This record gives sequence, structure tokens and C-alpha cells, in this order.
Amino acid sequence: MNKQRILVVDDHEPLLAAIQGILEGEGYTVFTATDGINALELMEEIKPNLIIADIMMPRMDGYALYEAIRIHPEWITVPFIFLTAKAEREDKLKGKGMGAEDYLTKPFDPEELVVAVSSRLGRAQAIQEASEEQFEKLKQQIANVLGHELRTPLTYVRGYTELALEEVPDSVEGITDYLQGIKRGADRLNRLVEDLMMMVQIDTGRAADEYHMLVCIHPNLEAVLQATIQRHKAAAAEKGIALELITSPDLPSVRICEPIFTNALGRLIENGIKFSRNRGSRVTVSTQVMDGWVEIAVTDYGIGIATNEIPHLFERFRQIDRDKMEQQGAGLGLALARELIHLHAGEITVESTPGEGSTFTIRLPIVND
Repeated sequence: MNKQRILVVDDHEPLLAAIQGILEGEGYTVFTATDGINALELMEEIKPNLIIADIMMPRMDGYALYEAIRIHPEWITVPFIFLTAKAEREDKLKGKGMGAEDYLTKPFDPEELVVAVSSRLGRAQAIQEASEEQFEKLKQQIANVLGHELRTPLTYVRGYTELALEEVPDSVEGITDYLQGIKRGADRLNRLVEDLMMMVQIDTGRAADEYHMLVCIHPNLEAVLQATIQRHKAAAAEKGIALELITSPDLPSVRICEPIFTNALGRLIENGIKFSRNRGSRVTVSTQVMDGWVEIAVTDYGIGIATNEIPHLFERFRQIDRDKMEQQGAGLGLALARELIHLHAGEITVESTPGEGSTFTIRLPIVND
């Protein structure tokens, strides 16, 4: 059955019913409205693939409806066919001049209606497929640029800066501070490049391919958690933050791709370190088993998150109160962590109290032997 949705708008109800019958007979899902106001209300719910609208209607005519729809970016590509009793050349020119894809004059032949709908939907589908193909190519090009044209020179900058820090005597006043500043900037830019590359890999399916290629049932989840924490201890110690693992050695088996899982967990640990404002504080990674899931909770005792911000935490490029707080990064960390855990058929939840801290919990399904 055809799953494409068509919205038909006409104040003449017998004609509305006739059009609905013709199109439903062709397998389309048809929604109806008797004027432009009703149509706009329906648009939010049904997201039609094509709109057929009469011009002469009460409250809001077809032209006004077309203009109201086209101001919404998400609706701008929906094909629009005007249907009217007017046959004057000027009216047709006006409709097409506004950008409508077609203009049918009453009385119309049912076959003419079906052909117009089919051709406009086909054309819209072809444009969408071409756009998606071009977008996929663009993402691949971005990945190549990030991987070679940015990451490679950054490797040189970071490497030679580290060598210079080892070689420059402490007695050379100011030089060490300058080099440390260069290294911090290069490290920050390198992390941004890595995040953008990961985003492209997720969007293009490369991350999913890696997951399916490397996934295994891991019998020693505690060792994976311990190794991940160890990689972040130096960064935590630099801020005076203690990292702790609280877990049982008898955790059930879960199915993970270790590089992808530890990438996601590491992002949550980094987030906890970043928002732990007081030296002497701690970030804990703890585990428990609940109803067929292994839960891995990352808890910090930092600034917490306002309740109204929690629904937006996992949006890409989202940063909370960026104008009030100095934060490094592009706001991709939590979004990427969630998408990487989704590859494992898992989920991430969050609980937070402003001023007291936050807990991000990864839930992974247990693998039964």
C-alpha cells in the first residue's frame, strides 16, 4: 500500500469527498480540511507529502495558505497543486509564479488528477534522492578533509610542541608558558576535529559498520571500565578530581564494541570532570544490575543541570549557559555518546540537581548464555 500522505483542502465538501475517494482508490493516505486555517493545524500532525488546495475558500484562501506553508523551512519542499474553478490565464500564472507545482481547473477528469499527483510525488522523490546522494558525498568529503587536511598538520603541531617542551630549559623565561598555550590550543582543536569526524562516521553508517565488525560478548566488563577510567585519571588529577570505580567483579556479560563503548563512556567521564568545579571533589563510575540490564552510572558532584535544560542535553551543538561559563568543545560530546550507546541497543539517561551534581547512566542489555 502507498504510504504517501496527501492533504486536500476545499470548502466544497462533496468535491472534497470525491477527491478523497479517487486518491484513496490509488492507495494514497488522504487527509482533508475545509479551509486554510484547518489545513495549517493539520500540517503539524500529518506532515503530508503533497498538498492539493482550492483557491477560493473562507477565512484563508489557497494563495494565503501557500504563503503560510512556504515560510516554514521544513515544509518548503512539499509539492503544492492549486485546484480552482477559475480558468483565467492570469490566475494560473499567479499560482505558478508563486512556485506551485501544478494548477488543475474544475471540473477535472479523475485521471488528470491522478496523473498530476503521481508526477509531482515522483518528481519530489527524485529530487529528495538526488539531494540525499549529494549530501552523502559532501559528508564523505568533509570526513576526508577532517582526516587529512586538518588532523595531519595538527599532529605535527602537537608533536613538535611536546618535543620543544622537553628540550627547552626551565630557565628560559616565558617560553614554556607559550609552548603550553600552543599545546592546549592544539589539543582543543584536535578534539573538535575528532568529534566532527565521529559525527560524520555516525551519519554515514561507518560507526555502525565498525560496531558490527568488532562487537563481541565481553566477559570482563569491569576490566573495560577500569581501563577507561585509567585513561582519564591524569586529566582528572590536573583539576584535583578523584576518579573512582565502584563495581562488582561478577557482572553479567554484555555485547559491546570496545572502542565505541569506551569512547561513549569516556565522554561521560570527561563531562563529569569538566563540571566538577571544586578541587578535592570526585567523579564515580558505578555499576548495578536491574531487570535484564547492566547500568553504568557516571556521577559528579558539580554544578548540576537545570530541569528545563535536561530535555535538550543530547542535542548536537548544544551547550548550557555558554555565555555564562567557559566551556571547551562544540557541544557534541553528550549527543555522540548517546548515539554510540544506541548502536549497542542501549540508552543513556540523566538525573541532576542544580548545585549538587549529575548522574548519567548507560544501560546495556544483558546477554543470556
